[in-house]
Amino acid sequence: MSGKHYKGPEVSCCIKYFIFGFNVIFWFLGIAFLGIGLWAWNEKGVLSNISSITDLGGFDPVWLFLVVGGVMFILGFAGCIGALRENTFLLKFFSVFLGIIFFLELTAGVLAFVFKDWIKDQLYFFINNNIRAYRDDIDLQNLIDFTQEYWQCCGAFGADDWNLNIYFNCTDSNASRERCGVPFSCCTKDPAEDVINTQCGYDARQKPEVDQQIVIYTKGCVPQFEKWLQDNLTIVACIFIGIALLQIFGICLAQNLVNDIEAVRRSW
Repeated sequence: MSGKHYKGPEVSCCIKYFIFGFNVIFWFLGIAFLGIGLWAWNEKGVLSNISSITDLGGFDPVWLFLVVGGVMFILGFAGCIGALRENTFLLKFFSVFLGIIFFLELTAGVLAFVFKDWIKDQLYFFINNNIRAYRDDIDLQNLIDFTQEYWQCCGAFGADDWNLNIYFNCTDSNASRERCGVPFSCCTKDPAEDVINTQCGYDARQKPEVDQQIVIYTKGCVPQFEKWLQDNLTIVACIFIGIALLQIFGICLAQNLVNDIEAVRRSW
């Protein structure tokens, strides 16, 4: 034994601290998203009255922050602590959880391609359901306004979809000043105007269709979204491929670290 020592398998510090550092970011982002979601619910009084979660007829955008934040928090925690403490259970959980998310994304993509008409019908139903609840929640209202402004659209398939909302419908019994109108986000924009005219959609649908096209967007958000998707198909595909490769890379790194840890433990 002339000073020589047996050198068994070792855990790769490079992989270990790369997984740790990468997941620390996800962990803190998850905490931030959860914090924003809980703060928004607190501002709306949901936390003081949990039963009000079901009161909103449409979609509450806060759920996006809570679900995304929760997933990021769980993944970040498992990957971060698993790598730092060389905990194979947490690392395997991280790999499996990430694999399930990847499989669900892949399945959703295939189903969306195969059942395009069904997806379009569901999108139409989803938008119209939220049009009904437009005034019920400020976050939902802001989301709809942003969507209509960004895609320069109005309603699901046209401005008349706003008849579904009690404030904008054209029935004779509707005493609202917004009767037969549309939200300001449906209005065509004048580049010279610095201040948004929130009353620009008043009585817009009482005008002839030719005149409507001058004042408001007459195309629906579903066809406008389809057009945007076709125009940006390459960019969207590259984003999804990049996310998929990142997930596969994370799974492979975690599995390699698990194999290293188990090999070290077997050598003891």
